Amino acid sequence: MTRRVRLPLPLLLLVTFFAAGATLGAVKFTSTWAAPDAAKVVFKGQKVVSLVMSDDLSLRMSAEEALTRELTARGINGVSAYRVIPPQELKDPERARAWFEREAVAGVVALRPVDQRKEKRYPPDVWLSPTYSTLWGYYPYGWTTVYVAGPNPTDTVIVVESLIFQVSTGKLLWGGVSETTNPKSLQGLVADIVKEAAKKIEKQFR
Repeated sequence: MTRRVRLPLPLLLLVTFFAAGATLGAVKFTSTWAAPDAAKVVFKGQKVVSLVMSDDLSLRMSAEEALTRELTARGINGVSAYRVIPPQELKDPERARAWFEREAVAGVVALRPVDQRKEKRYPPDVWLSPTYSTLWGYYPYGWTTVYVAGPNPTDTVIVVESLIFQVSTGKLLWGGVSETTNPKSLQGLVADIVKEAAKKIEKQFR
């Protein structure tokens, strides 16, 4: 059975510094959705704010700048939220809306870490253990336990929500959930997520 652990949002990403694994996990979008009329919205050449929902300011700044660069590279006038809205007003929806309208923001791309979980991994050498080496060695074990004999390495999976809103209507235009397994570093995780999210956004809002 997979054991789920919920952490405060800043820790959710910072925990990736300690994630086990030898390779950087690729970002995989497990779910996406687009409003029926989303294709009618054009963001190219317009101001779109990058918003990362985290209480860790340094994390938020670096992630927003990374997303802003990706949006700008695709012909959108990307702006980081921390450059537009004072920190003390960021969480208040009415004050945030006033800043967005004052800055003539057309859209908001929001990233939010929503989950971190551990998943058991079956290493190749488990099949060489005495328990698995013969049918009759495995037989009683298979009927009496669901746990793997020997060391039980785990993978760390980070789940991030990506959303696109139109400011003038407040309407959700696009949403997606991505997973990354065993990222080596915070920078690598953020870079991979924003690149994949930006690709999805570019396809939807050419």
